[in-house]
Amino acid sequence: MKFKYAFNLIVFSLFSVTTTAHSEAADSLMQKALSFFEPLPAQMPGAENDTDDKIQLGKKLFFDPRLSINDTQSCSSCHRLDGAFAGTDNLPTSPGARGQLGTRNSPTVLNTGFQSSQFWDGRAEDLVEQAKETILNPIQMGMPNEQAVVDKLGTIIEYQTAFKKAFPKASPALTYQNIAEAIAAFERTLITPSRFDDYLRGNDSALTKNEKRGLTTFIYINCVSCHDGNMLGGVTFEKQGQERPYVNQSDQGLYEITKNNSDRMVFKVSALRNVALTAPYFHDGRVVTLEEATHLMAKLQLDEEMTQQQIKDVVSFMKALSGKKYK
Repeated sequence: MKFKYAFNLIVFSLFSVTTTAHSEAADSLMQKALSFFEPLPAQMPGAENDTDDKIQLGKKLFFDPRLSINDTQSCSSCHRLDGAFAGTDNLPTSPGARGQLGTRNSPTVLNTGFQSSQFWDGRAEDLVEQAKETILNPIQMGMPNEQAVVDKLGTIIEYQTAFKKAFPKASPALTYQNIAEAIAAFERTLITPSRFDDYLRGNDSALTKNEKRGLTTFIYINCVSCHDGNMLGGVTFEKQGQERPYVNQSDQGLYEITKNNSDRMVFKVSALRNVALTAPYFHDGRVVTLEEATHLMAKLQLDEEMTQQQIKDVVSFMKALSGKKYK
């Protein structure tokens, strides 16, 4: 009996040491993650002024092809929200109202109001400016000018009523600014928390062993130098090909706007929320798989040659960034 008691005591002690070490390692990774990342807030900036009437109007506008020159193209044409689509159309570049392809990949509209600016070159400061530009873009929705949009919607009785409800203090209520304000209000509702948010809030079991290994690698090889914060990107601007040149040099990014040589091949860093659902990748939609995108980013931006296991692990982690509604 004494031997059995002593044996059990040794086993219990070893189990306690192992459990303690595992717990400390888990706490260490979580604390390290919290030094780089934040959970998604419950509300996007500007949402405090949104009303249900404004949001519902914006939703109707978002899905309405009558915002385009020939009634064929809506916001949702490129930023699909149906089925398994995660706020994009999964095409390299998207066709506009007249069938002409755009020059850059359409980024997801999900969570985008948390970013510092809109478009790959950041030329729109917020969701309102993004909506205003897209409707008038000759390739995308093709409307000739702001007044033409207002006049067109003004002939639709349901919009006359909806704008008065959504903007009761405005006269007139139906203006180009308010069209964009309403669309932005709807887009601010498109928040997709993930299991990674649960992990950052203290639920260690929210991530699998493989996902945690991927998170460790993601931090270790310094992906966090660009992909951090609550969106894991979407805030800063970096040269595409910091260490090695990117294969496609036809689009020079921010340089197209500023004409400053220092801005050649500079683009806004992609936010990684829902990245596993939004292929193809990069500004030109050239890269088909997340595995290849991960390999290229490490090589071009960090001069790191990742192993196949590292790529597999990091991709596993990035899949945990998908909104829980998509599981």
